[in-house]
Amino acid sequence: MSEHGMQSESVENFLKAVYSLQQGNDRVSTNTLSEVLNRTAPSVTDMAQRLESAGLIDYQKYRGVILTVNGREIALRIIRRHRLIELYLTRELGYALHEVHDEAERLEHAVSERFVEALSHKLGEPQIDPHGDPIPAPDGTVIQRDLVLLTDLHPGVTGQIARIKTSDPQMIRHMLERGLTLEAHIEMISCDPFEGPVRVLTDGAERVIGFTVASCVYVETDP
Repeated sequence: MSEHGMQSESVENFLKAVYSLQQGNDRVSTNTLSEVLNRTAPSVTDMAQRLESAGLIDYQKYRGVILTVNGREIALRIIRRHRLIELYLTRELGYALHEVHDEAERLEHAVSERFVEALSHKLGEPQIDPHGDPIPAPDGTVIQRDLVLLTDLHPGVTGQIARIKTSDPQMIRHMLERGLTLEAHIEMISCDPFEGPVRVLTDGAERVIGFTVASCVYVETDP
């Protein structure tokens, strides 16, 4: 199969999904992939077999898939593209945060590597996208930050919101309306047990946030 044939949109989305679901050296089940990609289990298995023969994933029946070195390289290249485009849309074109994901999904498959590097240069070689996600460097390295999930903070702990881990436009809009914006100052007041609501102060205002929303927010705590 030609390099270009391998780089079809569905292949890129498949590799990107495996990368985002992979935890360390754990394999990703084909069932999980079929849910995330909204594709039938047989079509996911078919794609897994194709990508295995192309050397991009390691697929074992009943045990799922894991990226090879080459597969990881392509996944990181696509994620770099996606996150740079999101940053460009918000910073230069006035897009709201809840609007960028779908637009970037469409554009990431259409742009050339030259365009991506020009974009990176124009934006000052950024390391973080508008959701607070790290932008992989051209060599595939990804910066590591010491962030804490909002729901894991103890009462009285303060910090800055550093990452919003969702691409759901409605959830992002809901968060922004409650002052949960990147770099906003936040203080934990209380977190009800058994996944109950979370009370926080954001930029001086007290707010009650649902557990599902709070568990998408990462904080860089104050020293």
